[in-house]
Amino acid sequence: MSSPNPSPDSRAAAGGALHGLRVLELGSLIAGPFATRLLAEFGADVVKVETPARGADPGGDPLRSWRQLHHGTSLWWAAQARNKRCITLDLKSAAGRDIALRLVRRCDVVVENMRPGVLEKLGLGWEPLHEANPSLVMVRISGFGQTGPLRSQPGFGAVAESMGGMRYVTGDPAHPPMRSNLSLGDSIAALHAVMGALMALRHRDATGGRFDGERGGEGQVVDVALTESVFNMMESTLMEYSVGGTVRERCGSSIAGIVPSNVYRSAGGEWVQISGNGDAIFRRLMLAIGRDDLAARGDLAANPGRIRAAAEIDQAIQQWVGAHEATRVVQAMREADVPAGRIYSIADICADEQFRARGMIERHALEDGTPVDLPGVVPRLGRTPGATRWLGPRLGAHNEQVLAELGFDANAIAALRRDGVI
Repeated sequence: MSSPNPSPDSRAAAGGALHGLRVLELGSLIAGPFATRLLAEFGADVVKVETPARGADPGGDPLRSWRQLHHGTSLWWAAQARNKRCITLDLKSAAGRDIALRLVRRCDVVVENMRPGVLEKLGLGWEPLHEANPSLVMVRISGFGQTGPLRSQPGFGAVAESMGGMRYVTGDPAHPPMRSNLSLGDSIAALHAVMGALMALRHRDATGGRFDGERGGEGQVVDVALTESVFNMMESTLMEYSVGGTVRERCGSSIAGIVPSNVYRSAGGEWVQISGNGDAIFRRLMLAIGRDDLAARGDLAANPGRIRAAAEIDQAIQQWVGAHEATRVVQAMREADVPAGRIYSIADICADEQFRARGMIERHALEDGTPVDLPGVVPRLGRTPGATRWLGPRLGAHNEQVLAELGFDANAIAALRRDGVI
């Protein structure tokens, strides 16, 4: 089981593809912290800045109190802040800003997801950060981006999913647009942020810098908008609209223009996803369910013909699935080499032998010793894999460690705490 607060040397024990990369996180909640979590999982030294506690204000990232809590702290926090060194810092104070700039001078990447203009008001916008460290890569995540008429508007992931087009095509056509019970817009933006950061680092390194030694090379801003990140996932919807005026609509559990790909209810009431939309796969699927007549029909040999007969095909599949238990359905599909799987809950995932064989359920311990499972680290790298070195730490857990690295002695750190800077 991992230790929630490791010794300083344990940070580098496992190395990782990004070992030596220094990242400063000036973010909260989901998009920015998820991006830095991914970097930290592969060895980057991520220092996360949070607001200090003051009076009735507990301080810290609001995510510490989101979703299900354990002894007052979110269980989500264990994963979202894993491998990060957490410090508190009042960025509104002159001393806090000075410490932030000292951190920037030794960092490769800064990730922030504040509303555009907030860091500028604090004196920590791109210009002063770039002046302090010309090779810095600054990743800026916001609802609508750093420019445009909506730049200053708040934009959570739910708004991005709505305005980016995802919600419009999700759900049953007879009901209002649906959302997933997850923060997809934030997570999608975080993936784009990591991709942008690594591309910017590649450019910096190509122009003279490297994160395992002396810095140099050109830094730049990576501007990530949640709305644009979601829009980037919208497949061919724009092309379909621009050429034929087609607006893709909601179609329930199926997918427009690809047949058959749907969920079907088994005899026991469980739902099974079957994707038989490849031409050869469709034929194997029809033979597996005893519909040789549909397998032999020439008009169903390719997807355009199957689109016209979608209702007939779905009815045939449902009739067969409805007569069997879900386990038998999945087994038959696998024997026929047809992609299929039950609709899993988190309980099903934890019990699944494939997830466990791949190490996707990691057992750790919270600070009080309570066992907790975390999702495994992905993607998998053959030579430099990611790892969980410690879980999300308590507020300000690494204040002394990080400040000592900046040259502050015990008396100076005590003074910063007394003055409310940390």
